[in-house]
Amino acid sequence: MLKGTRTVQVTKIQPVSIHGQLSLDVYFIDPDDPQGQVRLARVGGESVPRNLEAGDTVDLHYMVGVVTNITKKSS
Repeated sequence: MLKGTRTVQVTKIQPVSIHGQLSLDVYFIDPDDPQGQVRLARVGGESVPRNLEAGDTVDLHYMVGVVTNITKKSS
């Protein structure tokens, strides 16, 4: 996907520090295929809602095939 969004369900969030820079590994699945493959997006903390939790349905925003931002779906 060059540019666009994809709706997914978060399964796990794990902080990771690389050379002192904190990022988040956000693991997710396709909500239409809960038995499908778990995938991973690594993003900076500034690109993730503060109250993000496992089980949340979110939109992943892509640019040139890379997740650049995550937003929560409205309930």
